[in-house]
Amino acid sequence: MKRLPSIKQMQYLLALHEHQHFGRAAEACFIGQSTLSAAIANMEETLNAQLLERDHKTFIFTPLGEDIVRQARGIIEQCEELSLFAQSQGKPMSGPFRLGCIPTIAPFVLSDIMAECRQQFPELQLLLREDTSDNSLHALAEGRLDMVLLALPYETGAFHTEVLAQDPFQLVLHRDWQAAGFEQDISQWPDESIFLLEREHCLTGHAVKACELEDNRKVNPFFATSLHTLTQMVNNKLGVTFMPQLAINAGLLQGTELVCQRPAVGLASRDIGVAWRATSSKLHSYRLLAELIRQVLQKKVTVR
Repeated sequence: MKRLPSIKQMQYLLALHEHQHFGRAAEACFIGQSTLSAAIANMEETLNAQLLERDHKTFIFTPLGEDIVRQARGIIEQCEELSLFAQSQGKPMSGPFRLGCIPTIAPFVLSDIMAECRQQFPELQLLLREDTSDNSLHALAEGRLDMVLLALPYETGAFHTEVLAQDPFQLVLHRDWQAAGFEQDISQWPDESIFLLEREHCLTGHAVKACELEDNRKVNPFFATSLHTLTQMVNNKLGVTFMPQLAINAGLLQGTELVCQRPAVGLASRDIGVAWRATSSKLHSYRLLAELIRQVLQKKVTVR
């Protein structure tokens, strides 16, 4: 019988790739550093391939080693799904399900999604993680998330995506500024009058594209870290901003002096959707959860 690398060896390899340090990887695997090093060496011997280039103090993964890591990650993911499948006796929407969500959506829908899951799928253990689109998609690729709830369009690579709802943008400004000319074309607005989120938040890119903010002079060089910070900036009459209807409907502007207007460009909006790995065996669960999220969004924004 042909010798094959073991699941444990592949887990050690992935830990080393993640931590890029033998000591930290060994600690994460609850083994000694010598055990980890020997396991990697044995795996190289089994595969008859060099996975690492080593010297006395450092190492790097070879190009082949990087390819082996990607394939090992997929194998480990399938093994984990096999174990979960057996534990749940093959039933969809049971056991742990790891859902990622971006910060400009998470505060306004996750509690409702969790409540609906408990009611409709009591055997599902929904595990939530809030992070940026890039970080969430990276975790999805590595099998650390099952699905990501995010704003589209966004470059998602080979992941399957599905649009669930349309989320219009509203111009948000202080009520004292309603007659200040912001109903005019954006090109007529004062320079540096528009406040946006930090560029790592995809909402900024969607607002810039949807609201036709090609003129960077209109955007203030200060970028907020959250929608709540953005609200306070505008409430203090420092400028105006664009916010998704989802956040406004959730009461983000309550207790402020802010009002909403339709942007001069008309139907500016973003899409809200989900992404998942098309190769996963959980497709039935993915579609059931996507439909549940669509039901939640139906109460809050325009559903596709």
